[in-house]
Amino acid sequence: MKKSFVNASRRSLLGASLALSVGMGHDSSFAQSTATPAGPGVKVISVGQKSVANYSDIDGVVEAVMQSTLSSQISGRVLSLNVKAGDRVKAGQVLATIDDRETQTGVLRSQAQLQQSDAELRQLQIALKRTQELKTQGFVSSAALDLAEAQYKAAQAGRDSAGAATAQAKVTQSFSKVTAPYDAWVSETSPQAGDLAMPGKPLMTVYAPQPLRVVMQWPASQKSALPKLSDIQIQSGLEIIKPVAIQIMPNADGISQTIGIKLDLPRTGAAVNASPGQQVQVRVAGAAQAKGLVPKSAILRRGEITAVYVVQENGFAMKMVRLGADHGSAGVEIWAGLKEGDLIAVDAVQAGMRGAYVAK
Repeated sequence: MKKSFVNASRRSLLGASLALSVGMGHDSSFAQSTATPAGPGVKVISVGQKSVANYSDIDGVVEAVMQSTLSSQISGRVLSLNVKAGDRVKAGQVLATIDDRETQTGVLRSQAQLQQSDAELRQLQIALKRTQELKTQGFVSSAALDLAEAQYKAAQAGRDSAGAATAQAKVTQSFSKVTAPYDAWVSETSPQAGDLAMPGKPLMTVYAPQPLRVVMQWPASQKSALPKLSDIQIQSGLEIIKPVAIQIMPNADGISQTIGIKLDLPRTGAAVNASPGQQVQVRVAGAAQAKGLVPKSAILRRGEITAVYVVQENGFAMKMVRLGADHGSAGVEIWAGLKEGDLIAVDAVQAGMRGAYVAK
């Protein structure tokens, strides 16, 4: 009985040892399978310098080429203001009316003077004709005829003067209506109904929606390096606009010591969405220079941290850098943090994953 129990125990120990050896064999195979890299393979590039255009960014302001400040040409109270800022108006549309009672009185006075001049002219015309008949019959002298002719011509001049005064009074009376000089947008209105309007006092500002231009200021100290039209592009939001013409002011401003440059915008494309008063960035290309550039995808931005992943012996290490200008597809300029020859990950997101390795 005791011998049978011992044999059974030996068989159990043998089965356990076989099972353990099989299990260890499986664990060794699993360890070998996990030894291969589990992260993504990341391409790397060597940091070097590229020849790129040197850009200068200058603030510019969009303005309308056709912009007018309208005011009344007569004095009087504003009876009505028919538009507000943001309204679109047509050429000849009445924008405001001014109290015209005084100008109406002037029209009536000039018309009365014209009628009086007409009556005097008719009377002297009759007198001249009678004097001419009497002279033919020999009843009056030549001096009497000359006097009648002179009086008639003076009456004619008086009548012409009265007619001109009447026309002038009617023109002045028409100034009681302030009209739009062209199809435009109203950008600003100054008075309210009941305010006193006077010649030269602004009532409103209007501008034509097209054409537009950008005005920028260039340092007078760099007058010898004034930009060319082909070297300029305008950044409006996410859009790039190429100006179609350039106008450089001949003299520098005595206070700001800058030279005004006007850039005409095209009437199509992204420029149509620009509006007067909008601030834009004017990028001016200078001479090409060698700069250290990296692809945008290699840059990691986390809050205030800007970094790239540099190749180390055991993978990648994050290294903070200081960025310079963005040169578009050419890359972003690195001012500090890297040295020439450093290997950096092309894709910063993949390089930051666990197990990332350098792709062959």
